Amino acid sequence: MDVRKVAKLAHLEITDEEVALYTPQMNEIVAYVEQLNALDTDDIEPMLGGLTREGAATETRRDDVPHESLGQANALREAPAAVEGHFQVPKVL
Repeated sequence: MDVRKVAKLAHLEITDEEVALYTPQMNEIVAYVEQLNALDTDDIEPMLGGLTREGAATETRRDDVPHESLGQANALREAPAAVEGHFQVPKVL
């Protein structure tokens, strides 16, 4: 695991000491998660919900049927701010 690359992607400054500290930790995390690849999931049906009482009582499946889209004008009608056909959002950086 290249900790410096991850830090750069996250726009974080990282010292050599932090690289030495985090490299083995990240390698352990990745190795732990990679254990999931060993599981045989061929006979497991994909699902959503059911993890809470509310989820168990909620029908989470629906047919994947194409329908007419909302459209740009309708989508922007309720937007707090729209400029030239786009949602205007606060600057992040």
